[in-house]
Amino acid sequence: MKPKIIYSTRILKRFSLFMDIAGIALFPFVILKDSYKRLESSARTQRIIRHESIHIKQQLELLVIPFYVWYFVEWFIRLFGKGSAYRNISFEREAKANENDNQYLKTRKLFSFLKYI
Repeated sequence: MKPKIIYSTRILKRFSLFMDIAGIALFPFVILKDSYKRLESSARTQRIIRHESIHIKQQLELLVIPFYVWYFVEWFIRLFGKGSAYRNISFEREAKANENDNQYLKTRKLFSFLKYI
């Protein structure tokens, strides 16, 4: 399933309390900053779309709502560990590790994020 891309910096600012974000996956949408619309075909924009599309797959696997629950529980637990809680969430680690692979979403196995816990 290909997500619907929305360009809206205003929406992103509402979801981004702690850091500046380039995009967010909110099933079935990927929301990106307005500035990426004019750079739609750039390598950076395509990488961000792939990253967020991996999150869409993860959300589908966990039937959407449980994804968000797991995401925030894992983020909270990782607050007490070493490094960035955000960067150490299994969902983020999988997406970051594979965002440059154009074929990853075609070959990705179910629940691949579990390898990154």
